[in-house]
Amino acid sequence: MVTVDVLNREGSKVGELELPVDALDEVTVTISNVVRAYMANQRRGTAATKTRGMVTGGGRKPWRQKGTGRARHGSRRSPLWVGGGIIFGPQPRDYTQRTPTKMKRRALIEALGYRLGSLKVVDELTLAENKTREVASILAKLEAASKPLFVTAEADRGLWLASRNIPGCRTARVDDLNAYLVMWHGGVVFTKAAALRLAENIKGWVR
Repeated sequence: MVTVDVLNREGSKVGELELPVDALDEVTVTISNVVRAYMANQRRGTAATKTRGMVTGGGRKPWRQKGTGRARHGSRRSPLWVGGGIIFGPQPRDYTQRTPTKMKRRALIEALGYRLGSLKVVDELTLAENKTREVASILAKLEAASKPLFVTAEADRGLWLASRNIPGCRTARVDDLNAYLVMWHGGVVFTKAAALRLAENIKGWVR
């Protein structure tokens, strides 16, 4: 259990909040395995090449077996020929890795502990107008890390529109948060409502 400061949009402390996570100094095996599985599940697995049985042509022997002084060949579809088949080329496959729910939850808790130094909690993020400069100003005052991740209690289209032009910036609902998102982004900015919901979720997971 750690206590984090709740900041306003000017970067001033306005309160405190307890999060049921522990600070970590290194990436754990659980985080590594879950992030690797998440990345593998994003792969489409549609890369494909044609074997010698799939390419067109090759119905007749290019030339007779003996007497020409050239190497013997039986088909123009051979991988030795330009336009022939491919040896051991990629074929469609499924890269999906199934990860237990408890492992994914544990990885998220540990990832938050690893990113604790760059984790910010803001009392609210309501924007006057959906402008990138407003979000950039908030990030500057919060001294947020590069490639920030905004985590809100509910989907916030206005915040998404205003932050999507900032390099590496992304928004996510707290219920959609996972270890990969936390580790990919340099820092995490929670709204207070999102942080409270996350704390409740974690308490429910570890019971």
